[in-house]
Order: sequence, then structure tokens, then C-alpha cells
Amino acid sequence: MRRDLASIAAMAGMLVVSQLIALLLAPIFLDLNFQAFPDASNPVNPLLYILLILAFTGVILLLVRYRKRNLTKYVILGSIFFTIAFVFVVPLYLATYWWMDLELAGNVSTIGAFLLAILIVYALYKYPEWYLVDTVGIAIAAGVTAVLGISFAILPAFLLLIGLALYDAWAVYRSKHMVTLADEMTSQRLPILLVVPKKASYSYLEQKSLKEQIAKGEEREAMFMGLGDIIIPGVLVVAASIFLRPQFGYPDVTVLGLPGYLFVALMTMVGTLVGFSILMRFVMKGNPQAGLPLLNGGAIAGYLVSFAIVFGTMKAFGLA
Repeated sequence: MRRDLASIAAMAGMLVVSQLIALLLAPIFLDLNFQAFPDASNPVNPLLYILLILAFTGVILLLVRYRKRNLTKYVILGSIFFTIAFVFVVPLYLATYWWMDLELAGNVSTIGAFLLAILIVYALYKYPEWYLVDTVGIAIAAGVTAVLGISFAILPAFLLLIGLALYDAWAVYRSKHMVTLADEMTSQRLPILLVVPKKASYSYLEQKSLKEQIAKGEEREAMFMGLGDIIIPGVLVVAASIFLRPQFGYPDVTVLGLPGYLFVALMTMVGTLVGFSILMRFVMKGNPQAGLPLLNGGAIAGYLVSFAIVFGTMKAFGLA
């Protein structure tokens, strides 16, 4: 495991960077009403989101099964295009609104976001090397985490993390379709994974089939982590930073010089990292592992412990 420590640290660093950016973006997205659901406290929201994930995954698996690989690639790239355009509208708006008319700034930022999305997707299509994939992946993960974090209040966020952890475990260990999906994503160099090389000479363009490498017991030259493994536990991190604020009925307290809500959010992130370190011990054994049970479990544990420290036992799930 020691020789892989640099790769593990790099992957943990990408998780932290993405979630910290999400924490910075979340209040801005909330002010601009960029929520995915109008009522963030509705416990039905996680169910709807999980159903959307299942539907999208089902479509991709059907395309893979019937050998429509090119169509699979275009569907993934198309979803990435719209995600990038959505995520980058706000940063571009913030960069333009202060020196031009607000309506014009809105139009310019929208057009700019779509043009940027076109350029990024074209680059991913033509030259999906690992460093480009990782850069885009971190940006997408940060934006999506911020949007989802302001769209799920504490209880819905808990339900989302628990539901997707159970699904991930089933998909990896029982149905094994998540392994098939990961193999397809890497075989086509699709950018919905973070790629961390173990060797300086590694090229994602030459990545072999993951299934074949696992079957042959070959040592893999890179480590992979799905964007969902960063985004989903990050939802609770962001939700804590938003929905534990005084305006939502929580005491205005400080811990170690930090606002209570921010302390809980950061400790939730620390919990995720603890889950990540445990996960890596299993990953080093060479077999595919479900990330969300440990990552989400760590995030939930970090939240509960830090919440108890800051607020006592009151309203841990956002309930009166």
C-alpha cells in the first residue's frame, strides 16, 4: 500500500478541493435560486433523484448490452455538456454583472457557458487524457455538489446518502452492473471518473479493460473513483453549511473560531475522509469496491458527532 500512498493522497486531495469549492459556491447558488427542487425539505426529493439515477443507468446499460458504444458515448458527453453549461453560468455571471447591464450579463453568461461547454466536450472527445478528465471532473463535481447540497435539507440529505449507499453496495457486490459500467466508461475514456496514475508514464488513452485486468489479476496502472463518490457525501457537507445556519432555527454559536454550521460541515468532510481511508484499504486488495457505503457512512458519522458537539442532540435531522 505504501507505494500507492501518493495516488491515494492525490485522490483524497481532489475530493477535498471539490467539496471546498462546493462550499464556496453553495451560498451563491442559493441566492440565485439554483436549487434542483423548489422545496429542499421535502423527503420525497431523494426518491425522485434516485429514480432519475436508476433510469439513466438503465439506459446506459441497455446501450452497452446491445453494443451501441458510440451512442453510449454521445449520451454521456451530451449529459456532460448540459451539466457544464449549467454549472458555469453562475461563475460567468458573477464575472460580468458588475460591469454591464444585468440582463445583458445574464445573456452573455448563458451564451458563454454554452460555448465553454462546447469547447470542453470537444476537447474530451478528441483528447481525453487523464489530467483533462480530472480537471473537468473536479469542476463538475464541485458545481453539482453545490446544487444538490442546497436542494436537499438535512433529513432528505440523510435519506439520499443512505439510499445511494445501499444501491451502490447492491450494484457492485450483487448485480455487479456497476463494474460493467465502470469498465465501459474507462474503455471509452469517458470523463465521469477521476483517474489517478500510479506511474508517470501512464496514459488514459491506452487504458485497458478493467474487467480483463481484474480477471487476469494484473496490477492496474491507475486508480479510479467515480464522480458520485465525491458528489454524494458532499451533499451532506453542503447541506450542513446551509441548513444549520441561524436563519433555519439553529443557535448562532462558534467552535474553534468557526460558525457552528461551518464546523459541522468541515467535520462531515473529515468523516468522509475517514471513510475514504478505510475504503482504500479494501481497494488495495485489488477487487472492485462500493465507495458510497464507507464514504457516506463516514460523512454521516462526522455530521452526527460534530452536530452533538455544537448543538447538543437537538434537531440532528433538521426536525423540530
